[in-house]
Amino acid sequence: MPENTFKDTRNSRIAHVLEHVDSTMDDLVTDLQTLIRQPSVSARNEGIQDCAKLVCKIMNDAGIKSELLYLDKTESDKDLESEIAPLIFGHVQSKSHPDKTLLFYNHYDVQPAEPFDLWDDPPFAGIRHKNKIFGRGSSDDKGELITRIKAVEAFLQKTGDVPCNIKFIVEGEEETGSDHIAEYLKKYQEKFACDGVIWEFGYVDEHDRAVISLGMKGLLFVELYVKESSQDAHSSLAVLIKNPVWRLIEVLKTLYDYNTGQILINGWYDDVYAFSKKDLNLIADDPFDQDALKNEFGVDSFVGGLDGFEAKKALVGGPTCNIAGINSGYIGDGAKTVLPSSATVKIDFRLIPGMNPKRQAERLIKHIESKGFGEIKVKVLHSVEAARTDQSDPFVNDVKDAADSFFTGSVVNVSSAGTGPMDSFVKILDAPCISIGSTYVFSKIHSPNEFTRIDLLNKCTRCICSIMQNFASRL
Repeated sequence: MPENTFKDTRNSRIAHVLEHVDSTMDDLVTDLQTLIRQPSVSARNEGIQDCAKLVCKIMNDAGIKSELLYLDKTESDKDLESEIAPLIFGHVQSKSHPDKTLLFYNHYDVQPAEPFDLWDDPPFAGIRHKNKIFGRGSSDDKGELITRIKAVEAFLQKTGDVPCNIKFIVEGEEETGSDHIAEYLKKYQEKFACDGVIWEFGYVDEHDRAVISLGMKGLLFVELYVKESSQDAHSSLAVLIKNPVWRLIEVLKTLYDYNTGQILINGWYDDVYAFSKKDLNLIADDPFDQDALKNEFGVDSFVGGLDGFEAKKALVGGPTCNIAGINSGYIGDGAKTVLPSSATVKIDFRLIPGMNPKRQAERLIKHIESKGFGEIKVKVLHSVEAARTDQSDPFVNDVKDAADSFFTGSVVNVSSAGTGPMDSFVKILDAPCISIGSTYVFSKIHSPNEFTRIDLLNKCTRCICSIMQNFASRL
């Protein structure tokens, strides 16, 4: 077939597919509402099995052959309750390009919805208000998942085929740290083999530009625990019995400089990979709107007075030391004069390429002991390494060209400021990973009144269709 004829045929095909996306948006909204109405809180194992089965049904109804995969049971005992969240695997074999495969990674679990009283509507009601759908998981990550499913369905409905092989990995433990995803990837490595991965989310900024992220930061999540007495006591005894909270405050001050934002643990930055010149140019070109971020969160300045280029650089490549929560004593209404017996603090450290979580944990423990806090117990709750895709990979252009066609432009980021198990995919599947999606940057993910915008769901679904076409055409 002559090249021009081939391009005309391809363009005609994708046009019909995009028309189908537009005409079936009501179905997309309905399926998303159905998913939101099925709670799936991995932190409490609430509704996980039921939601996995629901996702399987929606995928099968869309023409995507799907199955539940397990680590802790076999087909012979499939009716037994699994202690590990099942993983959904979906697959569509391409007739036109069966030699190349694009994989979509998503998750069906969500964060807890508490505090419930801060929601304007019930968090699992999936209420639609004009251009928005509210509910836990509406953006993170059920809204993103449904755009991928509907893009594949549109191709199957209008062409009877997909541009290349399509695979889905949809896990149920992402919000609790993806503890078993590496085991799944290793166990089913041959089944999951692919040439590129579209990651589970992607932001759309305040100017409706698609934010394309080429990496994820790593994470070291720890708990520090100190106990001073065998039981809580009357606070009048504070002249004699030590309060463990003060001890935590002392050790926390040795970890981090509040004014500069620097982490004070000896050797913490020793293994960091420096930004390449190409990375720095990409960061410089990022139209990050720092004033919009300040307005959204009601802050006047950033940590350490960061501004402009330095603020952008920190967001995509700066390590963090964040106190996620402190638990001790009484924090209810009114007064209770109590002297707590123990205190706990949870800290998350965002890591960047070069930082190995195990080595960083060893540095933390050694630091705490060297400062005279040997009685404080350190427990590692979760860890994952950072990962990045090289901006020169041709896959980047496949995604960027599609994004530029359906959003008001795109922004390519060296890395997301967030964390996910991307490192496992890069190492085990040996495939580049790129984040793109429909999540409005101020959509309140992980917070009360989380929402997704229907217009962005539409744009993202159309964009995913184009990515599939671009990926197949190039390969």
